[in-house]
Amino acid sequence: MALKEDCDLFRELNDPQRLERVARVAEKIKSLGIEYIYYQYVSITGRVLGKAVPARHWANNARKGVQTWMGGVTNVDTDMNGSLYGFSANDGEVLALPDPETFCQLPWDKSIARVFCTLFYGLEDAKNPGGYFECDVRGNLKRFDREFREKHNGLHLRVGMEPEMLWLKKNPEGSPTPYSGITEPYAYHIGQFESARAVWKQVYEYAHAMGLDMIQGDVEDAPGLLELNFAFDDAVRTCDRLTTYRQICNEVARQHGLIACFMAKPMMGVPANGCHHNCSIWSGGEPQVQQLVSGELPGMEEVFTYTKGGVNEFENKEGGWLPTELGHHALGGALKHIGALTAIGASTVNSYRRFADVGLWAPIGANWGLQNRSCTIRISAPDRFEFRAVDAMVNQHLFCAALVKALDDGLTNKIDPGAPEDRNVVEVMKAGGHVDLIPLNLNEALDALKKDDLVLEAMPGRLYELYDLMKRDDWKRFLKEVTNWDHERYMDCLP
Repeated sequence: MALKEDCDLFRELNDPQRLERVARVAEKIKSLGIEYIYYQYVSITGRVLGKAVPARHWANNARKGVQTWMGGVTNVDTDMNGSLYGFSANDGEVLALPDPETFCQLPWDKSIARVFCTLFYGLEDAKNPGGYFECDVRGNLKRFDREFREKHNGLHLRVGMEPEMLWLKKNPEGSPTPYSGITEPYAYHIGQFESARAVWKQVYEYAHAMGLDMIQGDVEDAPGLLELNFAFDDAVRTCDRLTTYRQICNEVARQHGLIACFMAKPMMGVPANGCHHNCSIWSGGEPQVQQLVSGELPGMEEVFTYTKGGVNEFENKEGGWLPTELGHHALGGALKHIGALTAIGASTVNSYRRFADVGLWAPIGANWGLQNRSCTIRISAPDRFEFRAVDAMVNQHLFCAALVKALDDGLTNKIDPGAPEDRNVVEVMKAGGHVDLIPLNLNEALDALKKDDLVLEAMPGRLYELYDLMKRDDWKRFLKEVTNWDHERYMDCLP
């Protein structure tokens, strides 16, 4: 089938900036000695899928993309009945078109590079040949971010993320042991952080080589829990960097014989693996390349680029912690859609163990407050707000796409978030007082998502159907499982 000149794929391929970048990648392949390239994309749950291709095919792949089965967006996984999620083996393929600006060498094997891809319907598709594949969460975020900038005269979302995770030792069978972390649960103790030095230093070195400007790290109060932070940036680049960070941690864990655990709540009674999203709304700014390694950059300049400067339109420059009028409207949009956003930020059955373990830093209040950690939306500094109902299992591309839609609603309709909550929500709830709560289990959260037409705009085509299908299946599996708790609670009970 001939390529339609008005299709999305055609426009992407003929973008002059893209053509220049494709040529630069070819030069990088040669100068860095790259032999293979991972063409990778992000699934609906945030996993990384793709193919490895010899680097000599770059010119052809950059022009035609790499074919891959469209069901990859559901992890090529099956439901509790053994059926593929949402697709059959007879469904067609999509084109994974590499985004050349994301090309970067892998520091642990310098003969290999990776590149993120945007997914398109194949040219033979009967309904939308060459169109964007709506189930591509990363591709969606790129478009929604661009639309937000165009609608709001250049305003854009910048995000900083706090990626917590556990580094666990393996038992003799090779499985993780929940309480056997590489550190003791003594938050911020340098002695404990020092005991994990071999791990975090290697993560830092790999991260710098892949464009993550690491800014701080600490040990937190669960066994093996480290939080290693990188600099905030525009939403798309930050989301890509979190995916890269996870891949780096997995590789470091393999090398050290450890388990890199991103499960939201592996242990009760100690803090969980959160991934707070710190958000601000900016105008202006200029891209600046960060020279994070010596010598030639081991990837495209864009991988090492951060937007610097501009005006933080959220921050009230007259002092105090209350944001500007625009900032209030942004909070209003996020607060209005807080239930649906929670369904994406806390995306697993296990995520809600984090909220149930009250008093251990996780939020439960469907409200906003100034430095109030019991609220889901917290003004963590005068220049940003922190969305706290997000954990380490989040698909950050999908969450940020939904957040962009919520912020657009707040700015467009000038939504008032009301007064900040200054009470401790947990204490009010325990005392029997009234307080608005976020959904406290996955089923409630999915019901909130289903009712939120605005957030559903961030899940076009079949994306919402597939997300709901996969998450409802998780809920049903949970309900059908008899656990040790059931046995201990009821096995020897008389009615």
